[in-house]
Parts: sequence; structure tokens; C-alpha cells
Amino acid sequence: MTGSGEQRPSAARVYDYFLGGTHHLAVDRELAGHLEAMTPDIGATMRANRAFLQRAVRFLAGRRIRQFLDVGSGIPTAGNVHEIARAEAPGSAVVYVDVDPVAVEHSRELLAGDDRTAVVLADARDTDRILAGANGLIDFGQPVAVLFAGVLHFIPDEDDPAGLVAALREVTAPGSYLLISHATADGQPPEVVEAQKLSARTGTGIVLRPHAEIASWFDGFPLVEPGLVHIPRWRPEDGPVEDPERFGAYAGVGFSGA
Repeated sequence: MTGSGEQRPSAARVYDYFLGGTHHLAVDRELAGHLEAMTPDIGATMRANRAFLQRAVRFLAGRRIRQFLDVGSGIPTAGNVHEIARAEAPGSAVVYVDVDPVAVEHSRELLAGDDRTAVVLADARDTDRILAGANGLIDFGQPVAVLFAGVLHFIPDEDDPAGLVAALREVTAPGSYLLISHATADGQPPEVVEAQKLSARTGTGIVLRPHAEIASWFDGFPLVEPGLVHIPRWRPEDGPVEDPERFGAYAGVGFSGA
């Protein structure tokens, strides 16, 4: 990759760095270092978010979900959605969506020859493009899980994140699920807000939102237990986590009913 893109960090590549991936540049590692110096828990939060996504996908596959639309999927790392889903339900269909051309290119390379996955280059706000790209693989007449894992906090208020969630929520069949994880300032120290300002250097700054606003996006999809909670508290598999509020993000899964 060449050109001006190398001079600006990418949110997807910074996330990949914190997850222990290999698809990142010096400029991404530099920003990650600044973020970690200001908020030492940020790496743990990103890893907790990935662990939540994996737990939730296992849960969804156990609930007979065989179609997954992962919006804001980032750069594939070990334990991605199709791997987790197929461990529980072989043959599951997964459509990955991301706005970062590098993330999409790597995804397509890694998934070449897999006819039960597709990768769509689209902004999360472009729901028409997302649906057009997904329609070749996902049957929206059947239940589907729509995943917004750590992406909606990159959507500013003026771009109506509630509206884009509703646009995808409303095309799903009864029995579908909605997954959201989102960064918050609730109970967080001032340095978290300062780190938020640094995130704008990627061109996709983070908007920290309160519990009530995030919960409102599940309209028509009542939350399954334990509700919208700090991410380590969503159906932990290894026992309770000490001080889960320090992770600064909520997670929840809603179900539209049969």
C-alpha cells in the first residue's frame, strides 16, 4: 500500500494491533501507544469486545442462527465470526462489511474460495449498499443476526446512528437478532474523554454514548439476559471479571421474537 493512506492511522489497523494481529503500520502502532499511555485499559477493552463477539456468536449459533451480517468487521484475525459460527453450525453464511479498503482487501484474500462468506466494501451509514452486497448470500426472509460490534461509536450524531440501526433491523425476519457493543463515558475518568479526542486522528473519531441511548437502538428487539451490560458481564465463560466498568463499553443482544 502506498500514498497518503500510509501517513494516517486506521481505526481498523489500530484495533488489529490491540488484538495481536499483523495488519498494521508504524503510524497505527504510534497512535496505539499514545492511546494506551492515556488509557491503559484500552487494549484490554478491545480484546474484551472481541471476546464478547465470540461468546455472542456461539450463543446465536446455538439459537439456530445460520446467517450473520457483520457491519464494521475490521481486519480478520483468528476467531472471526465465520470460524466461531461454523464450529457450532457448519455451513453458516457470513457477510463482512467494512469501509476500510485495506481491511476489505485482506478479508477477501483470506476468504478466497469460501462461497459461504462475502465481503462488502461499504460505510456503515450506506445501508442500501450493505443490503445490496449481502443479498447474494443472506436471505432476509429467514432469521439473521445483525452485528454492530464496536462500530457505532464511530458514527457521529449528525449521521443518525439510530436510523442506520433501524434500517437494517427493519428488514430482518421474525426470529432475528441484533448485537451491539459501544464505548461509553458512563463512570469513566477524564482521560477517557481525552483519548477520545486522539481517536479523531484516524479520521473516524469515537463518540461516547450513555446506556439509555444505546439501549434505545434495540427497539422491537427485547434484550436477552443479562441485558445491556459492561462487556465482560455479558454471559462470561470464565467467571466474573474484577471491576468490569473499567472497560468503558456496553454490550447487548436483542431478539425480535418468533
